[in-house]
Amino acid sequence: MAGRVLLVVDMLNDFMSENGALYCGPGAAKIIEKVSGIVETFTSGGEPVIFIMDAHEPDDLEFHRFPKHCVKDTPGAEIIRELASVITSGSKVELVRKNRYSGFYNTNLEEILQRIKPDEVHVVGVCTNICVLYTVEELCNRDYKVIVYRNGVASFDEEAHQWALKQMETVLGANIV
Repeated sequence: MAGRVLLVVDMLNDFMSENGALYCGPGAAKIIEKVSGIVETFTSGGEPVIFIMDAHEPDDLEFHRFPKHCVKDTPGAEIIRELASVITSGSKVELVRKNRYSGFYNTNLEEILQRIKPDEVHVVGVCTNICVLYTVEELCNRDYKVIVYRNGVASFDEEAHQWALKQMETVLGANIV
């Protein structure tokens, strides 16, 4: 086992910017500074950081349920400036592009984690009740020790945010700190 790894879920322009296609609301803006500090702590300590990034084809079926967002190779699908600026050359950073809620579905996340062999997987990002929850569920199903930062996750729906935190803690066994 090799210490800790940080998963940063969907901290992308379309979710985090007020002008984004699927803005996660004021709660998202409030976590940027906290998440930036956590990312900086991991990168400056030489610990791995994995950015889980929504990346859709222009005709993705998800756009029947949600507005068109995070289309591959568009500014909306890019990591927000505040986090991109924390990534330095030599940082142990991996990018995992996904097109579903879970960071595991049709991605190489499992292979990356098997290579790193972390003792703990720390999680921040948006939306708490969607992509964060489904990624944490899969981490817990694989018996990883999961730590979710209460002040490092957010949603456009406060009630669903609180419900998801409770689910992750009481049902999935994640530590909410």
